[in-house]
Amino acid sequence: MPALPLLAWGLTKRENDGREPPVDMRPRLRCAAPKDSSLMVSLDLAAPAAPAKPAFELSEKPSLIGLSREELGRALVEKGVAERQVKMRVSQIWHWLYIRGISDFNDMTNVAKDLRALLKEHFTIQRPEIAEEQISNDGTRKWLLRFPARGAGRPVEVETVYIPEEGRGTLCISSQVGCTLTCSFCHTGTQRLVRNLTAEEILSQLLLARDRLGDFPDRETPQGAILPSSERKITNIVMMGMGEPLYNFEEVKKALLIATDGDGLSLSKRRVTLSTSGVVPEIYRTGDEIGVMLAISLHAVRDELRDMLVPINKKYPLKDLIEACRNYPGLSNARRITFEYVMLKDVNDSLEDAKGLIQLLKGVPAKINLIPFNPWPGTKYECSDWDRIERFSEIVFRAGYASPVRTPRGRDILAACGQLKSESERMRKTERMAFEAMMIAGHGEDDDD
Repeated sequence: MPALPLLAWGLTKRENDGREPPVDMRPRLRCAAPKDSSLMVSLDLAAPAAPAKPAFELSEKPSLIGLSREELGRALVEKGVAERQVKMRVSQIWHWLYIRGISDFNDMTNVAKDLRALLKEHFTIQRPEIAEEQISNDGTRKWLLRFPARGAGRPVEVETVYIPEEGRGTLCISSQVGCTLTCSFCHTGTQRLVRNLTAEEILSQLLLARDRLGDFPDRETPQGAILPSSERKITNIVMMGMGEPLYNFEEVKKALLIATDGDGLSLSKRRVTLSTSGVVPEIYRTGDEIGVMLAISLHAVRDELRDMLVPINKKYPLKDLIEACRNYPGLSNARRITFEYVMLKDVNDSLEDAKGLIQLLKGVPAKINLIPFNPWPGTKYECSDWDRIERFSEIVFRAGYASPVRTPRGRDILAACGQLKSESERMRKTERMAFEAMMIAGHGEDDDD
């Protein structure tokens, strides 16, 4: 599981027994921007139900999104496209999917009508359904996206988050529905794995976010006037959402290779970060076969403690994990590994832990993200005191490691993490989004050199 997956912050769609009330009895959400510039969300129980929207039908047709060029070519041949035309047709479709960002075959204006009809009959390029969208005044956006069941029994939902920062915009993407790991401090670890996401579903999170942010060019925009990827709102992506991406390696690999393809979405591999809890064999493969930046969900410097916090450590202990990091292809002071370290009061936040962290990472080009813990109902852990976090960070910094503390809303938000101590208390949506921003921000590089 990546560093504190999104649902660790408790932003589930519903917190009851899983049943939904009848449509006409559901409360309506009303949002307003108050003077303190935070987003307030209130429930209007008296408001009449909104008119029912037409049902969003999730297509069960095979999608062309997420196919490699070779797979796309084979799919066209199977449906009757002449072999001599395949290379040209693949190039056209690739352009429309990943440069223009269209989601309707009818918009492929330089593709013959009969081929468009054939594509529409047999395939889909549909975006996922937006089950819920949240927008903060600081530009943070979160989408709850719904995908077809595909063996899960009913449609599945995952979260995707966009964080705007100075000079960059980072999109956090999920790789699984639920998680197989049982990290004791993580809320997602309490939820069973439903299924892996496909390469199409992983890429669709990026495509939909670019749709909603206006990051794709208009259909009429001349080819030469399309903005380079570095000037768009989404400049960086992190595989830090729900699930452990290295337990879905092949689909994640396909999606990220398409996302970094220079003739399509064209994200730099230095602007793509994959976060793992430490699936050691796949770390080597990630460097060799994908070549993106790496983040490690570390959280402890002793095996006996990490065995409890991140149980995968029992299979891949710290010695093996750090050795894999030392040998990660392309590792240098310019291409550092990020180590995520959640601050748990009286668990892993001692000054001896700080010194142990320095010793553990000795010789590894690294950046260390210190993350104040955000308690969720039922957890036994608390957030470290602010003074302790500062002292921990100072020790690490003096040893030569960048050690930012992820606190985008300042100490007032940090203080909230020590206030949620009982199962009956809930953090406001704006505060949960702030903590997610704290986790996601700052990954990947700011340039592509």
